[in-house]
This record gives sequence, structure tokens and C-alpha cells, in this order.
Amino acid sequence: MTQTTEHREPLEGRRRHKLLPKQIREALPPIDSTDGFKFDNRLLVVKFFCPYNGWRWYAVEFDGSDIFFGYVEGFKKEWGYFSFHELSHAAVGECVPAVERDLSFEPVRFKDLND
Repeated sequence: MTQTTEHREPLEGRRRHKLLPKQIREALPPIDSTDGFKFDNRLLVVKFFCPYNGWRWYAVEFDGSDIFFGYVEGFKKEWGYFSFHELSHAAVGECVPAVERDLSFEPVRFKDLND
């Protein structure tokens, strides 16, 4: 089975899991599909995090290729767009992945997020 270029993870093999497996990609609704929902009712489908700086990215929507819409806890806590390409390519040095997927995270409504 071959992967398409847009989903190939350059640091794959350095992680013990896929950053964005097929079942999660398919569970994410398309970009703009939750526009009518209040932020509190939006479903956070997957959580990515950086153990080195404490940043967290919660994806709500995905364009199927690269762009997520979701909630980010970084310098600020805000809703916005972020890139799979950037998350998957972030590294410490040349070969240590800087971003991981939280394997224990279960989808949750934003209003119920207790992180």
C-alpha cells in the first residue's frame, strides 16, 4: 500500500504511531462544515501536542490534505487554522519528532475539555 504525498509523514518510523491515521482523517469533517455550531459545541476530534514547549492543537475540521481548523493552546488560546505539513515536519534536531498525537485522547466537545 502506498501513501499519497500529502499524507506521507517525513518522520514516520521515528514515532511509534502514525500522526494522522486514516480512521482519524475520515472522522474529521470537512473545512467549514461546523460553521453554524457554537464554539462550545464543536467536537475536538484529535489532539496533537509538543512535549518540548507545551503547545496543543485540537483538530475539529480537516481539508483532507493539509489544513486543519481547530483550537490551539500556544502563546495564546485561540481558534484558527494549522497545517498538518508543519506539524508532521517539526523536529528537534534533524530526526526527533517535535509533535505527537495524544494516543489516549477521546473526542470531546470543546465545552467539556478539561486539559
